[in-house]
Amino acid sequence: MFGIEIIDAALLPAMTVALLAGIISFLSPCVLPVVPPYLAYMSGITLQELSNSGQARARAVVPALCFVLGLSTVFLILGFAASSAGLAFLQYQSYLNTFAGIVVMIFGAHFVGVYRIGFLDREARFDAGDRGGSAFGAYMLGLAFAFGWTPCIGPQLGAILSLAASEASVVRGTALLAVYAIGLGVPFLLVAAFLPRLTGFMAWMKRHMERIERIMGLLLWTIGLLMLSGGFSAFSFWLLEMFPALGQLG
Repeated sequence: MFGIEIIDAALLPAMTVALLAGIISFLSPCVLPVVPPYLAYMSGITLQELSNSGQARARAVVPALCFVLGLSTVFLILGFAASSAGLAFLQYQSYLNTFAGIVVMIFGAHFVGVYRIGFLDREARFDAGDRGGSAFGAYMLGLAFAFGWTPCIGPQLGAILSLAASEASVVRGTALLAVYAIGLGVPFLLVAAFLPRLTGFMAWMKRHMERIERIMGLLLWTIGLLMLSGGFSAFSFWLLEMFPALGQLG
């Protein structure tokens, strides 16, 4: 489209990983528990109203959307910066792919529990001030959230930034971070609209977070290994052979 191929068989696996990484980031211990209070604060309503009133939840959707736009802004900028850096060192692309693969495998091992990277289990919250109840305030809070929680969601975000840097295209690299932002942001909107129905599911996810993290870790480790071995490209060619229609994307 418009002479620019953005989505193709080579990018689809990375986009799938980015989407899953965003969802895992939402489910992380430093994000999931604060979602209802943040939604209530952004909407200028109480947590009880958010849980019991459909009208209150409707009021929370627009601030939640502005919040998601705020955090997406930061992630898109990070994606643009990472992919721009990768493009600047295009002549060292093979080395960059190797480095990115190693980084992704390190983050994968962190999730599996082989070891823990201490600073990645921390968070640095930013105070956005008294901005509850306004769309602009929610957007600013989204910006602060993205910066403040980056250390906590570092393994997921770092892995996707490594994938973005390995792309030989600023547009494609930024697209990966856009998909990551969708995976992290859409659940916020779903909770804002359907909080009572999702309470049980959120509790179930919290109880099984360790298992979910290990599955994500195995996925990241496998992706990193494929990047090191060239299997990522081979998998893309396999997708094209199995699903020729993917060749028409872009």
